[in-house]
Amino acid sequence: MTSGSNPYGNRSKITATQPTESVHLRTGQVAELAGVNIQTLRYYERRGLIAKPDRSPGGHRAYPPETVTLLGVIKAAQRLGFTLEEVAELLETGRRSHPSPDLQERAKAKMTEIDRKIADLTTIRDTLGQVIAARCTSLMHCTCPDCPLPYAELTERNADAADPHPAPVVLT
Repeated sequence: MTSGSNPYGNRSKITATQPTESVHLRTGQVAELAGVNIQTLRYYERRGLIAKPDRSPGGHRAYPPETVTLLGVIKAAQRLGFTLEEVAELLETGRRSHPSPDLQERAKAKMTEIDRKIADLTTIRDTLGQVIAARCTSLMHCTCPDCPLPYAELTERNADAADPHPAPVVLT
């Protein structure tokens, strides 16, 4: 039998829609189909994000095909900015039989967080544009006339605050 006529197909070419000989997938198959590495799969298992799989008679992990879908959901939630802890909580909420507004609340909070980050990044981008336009050459000793970087000013203030013997203040 040639490799092209293998009745089980090429394991690396298996897809979620292809039938398999059993209703379970091995670790490498799940990882490949979900686009994660095996260590990630096992880490998610330890964290309780995915259920511990049954074992085959040979001792191999035997995952149900739904695991691939669940991993896709986890990765999509991460791309939306949710931490693994938040994903775990959302999955637990979703496993309950009654609906919960939890996802809506968390999505709104995540949008607020992202809006803050965008504002911060916009400020950073604008300041970098000012640095380029002013032709700044140094963080500490910039000689450009309208330096947008307050580092020199902050450094002088910090040095004054740290000086145990500051110059006397003369009142007139």
